[in-house]
Amino acid sequence: MAVAGMPVGFGRMPMAVGVALALFLLPVGGAFAEPKPTVAQAKKKLEKLNDQADKVVEKYNQAGEKLKKARKKYRTLNGDLTRQNATVAGLRQELVTMAVSSYQLGGVSGWESMINQPDPGTLLSGLAAVDQMSASRARSLGAFDEANKLLRVSRDKAKEALAEADKTRDELAAEKAKAEKMVKAQTKLLRELGTFQSGNPNSTGIQYNGPASGNARAALAFAFAQVGKPYQYGGTGPGGWDCSGLVQASWRSGGVSLPRTTWEQWSWGASRKVSISELQAGDLIFSEGLGHVSLYAGNGKIVHAPQTGDVVKVVPLSAYGRRLVGAVRP
Repeated sequence: MAVAGMPVGFGRMPMAVGVALALFLLPVGGAFAEPKPTVAQAKKKLEKLNDQADKVVEKYNQAGEKLKKARKKYRTLNGDLTRQNATVAGLRQELVTMAVSSYQLGGVSGWESMINQPDPGTLLSGLAAVDQMSASRARSLGAFDEANKLLRVSRDKAKEALAEADKTRDELAAEKAKAEKMVKAQTKLLRELGTFQSGNPNSTGIQYNGPASGNARAALAFAFAQVGKPYQYGGTGPGGWDCSGLVQASWRSGGVSLPRTTWEQWSWGASRKVSISELQAGDLIFSEGLGHVSLYAGNGKIVHAPQTGDVVKVVPLSAYGRRLVGAVRP
């Protein structure tokens, strides 16, 4: 007897076969789709991505600085090469003029006319002139030869510098590709969590009213004026910042010239390090691995450009979210 609602022919089917068939008829992926990550899992993944992104962005910044230095070196050496070319060209013209003059004087016939002079004084004067001409010619030839050697050295150095610039440009492109991939992954997660902040490139920030004074106060006033602007990897303002770009620009307003990247800033401050327990407003605070830097604002707060999908903000130091390695006082 057939069961109601079941096609004819299923009534006497063995139970195992029926179950197998039922499973086969289930929509593909319906019962076996992987569960969507929980908010906690997504946040944990984002935290890991942010930590990786810090290092990737600083490598990108480092490659950018390396390219700038390589280009500057090439421009300097190429300028030397241009000047050396001009020197060689001038000496070459001098030698050509001298050779033409010698030809016009008549070479051997010139000697004959001097030797046949009846006046001994005229003969001595003529010999002195020839001797002087020979010495001058020797000096010119020597200068020309030396200038040519220097020209070859300058040309080789310029070629090496150009090759170095090309190599660092390729390094920069590779690091940029990594950074773009990381930013894409961060953005996707943040949008899924509903926490992505685009920021306002024209934000006028907030006023600094902390305990800093002097240069540190000027640096923090600048940093606070950037609050609300978006984090942007490789950003050096004015519409977006990364962590080291913000710190560098802030202290530039305070009259102190800092290097561009976190690694360089940490190295620059080798003799200026202070412990976290002795922080003063304006100090640079570095995370473990040197992937992130912030400015201590005083009263237990920091101002920084956190990561992709966030904005320049002021937060408690206790909410920093990264393990700290130390601080530097400009």
